[in-house]
Amino acid sequence: MGTEKIGEEKAQAAIEAILFAMGDSVELEKIAAALELSKEETRNVLKHMEEKYRQEDRGIRIIELENAYQLCTKSELYEYLIRVAKQPKKPVLTDVVMETLSIIAYKQPVTKLELEKIRGVKSDHAVNKLVEYGLVQEVGRLDAPGRPLLFGTTEEFLRHFGVQSLEELPSLNPVQMEDFKAEAEEEIQMKLEV
Repeated sequence: MGTEKIGEEKAQAAIEAILFAMGDSVELEKIAAALELSKEETRNVLKHMEEKYRQEDRGIRIIELENAYQLCTKSELYEYLIRVAKQPKKPVLTDVVMETLSIIAYKQPVTKLELEKIRGVKSDHAVNKLVEYGLVQEVGRLDAPGRPLLFGTTEEFLRHFGVQSLEELPSLNPVQMEDFKAEAEEEIQMKLEV
């Protein structure tokens, strides 16, 4: 910036950017150093900003916390934040997660080991995501050594895909199923040979 002092408007814009980007409170000293202003000059700019935000009836305000400043939402507007936060988040189903969900839907109840045999790779992350999204749940344990968990779909799965029961899922073409099975066995065989 050289020896020229930053103007009031640019200082306000810079402070707003700093406080927004940092999220937490930022010490006055650090803000002043970034703007190449004295602490007193910076404090005056912050006071003008606080007043400006109050007068313009904005949704944000600047608060002072032990000689540090933070950009915050006005408390009287929290109800709007809560409404947004309460809205259910639509899960993003990646190809891997979708593939795992498909296997669970058609083969349930199924263990992670069975999933991994079909997919040929670890499935922990995908299963955990599906449980987190409420599309899959633990439905019991297999009566086998180690008593592995069994997974199946949930009512949320049915709602999400617009079906009333698993019987409404599209049936798989038996020829296609045989092709998939042959491909999977081929992949497993190739991995065993390596």
